[in-house]
Amino acid sequence: MNNLQIIRDDAGQPMFAVIPWREYVRLSKDGATEAALRDEEIYDLAKDEGGESFHIEVVDRLLSGASPVKVYREYRGISQKTLAAAIDISPVYLSQIETGRRVGSAKTLASIAQALDVSLDDLV
Repeated sequence: MNNLQIIRDDAGQPMFAVIPWREYVRLSKDGATEAALRDEEIYDLAKDEGGESFHIEVVDRLLSGASPVKVYREYRGISQKTLAAAIDISPVYLSQIETGRRVGSAKTLASIAQALDVSLDDLV
């Protein structure tokens, strides 16, 4: 394969690989791509996967860069104090995670994800 481009993060770790479109199509499961699907077909595929769907306001907040922890916590109607108590951390620590002043350990984020009934991937 030629024309491969690696995009790295600030630490120099690979994040993305950009490959020629033909190579992508070849590597695709069945040669079909999302770009070739109509919006309705993409919707049907997502719906068939099951799982929870969220209001557009939730999606808009996430896409605008809001803290996923805060967005999902508020969507679930849970206070910071209640969530912090449920996962045995201080409300101050939770607030710092939500505001981006602290990242949160993998264990803490996993506990938050479980308490909010979302995947860890949804939070990071």
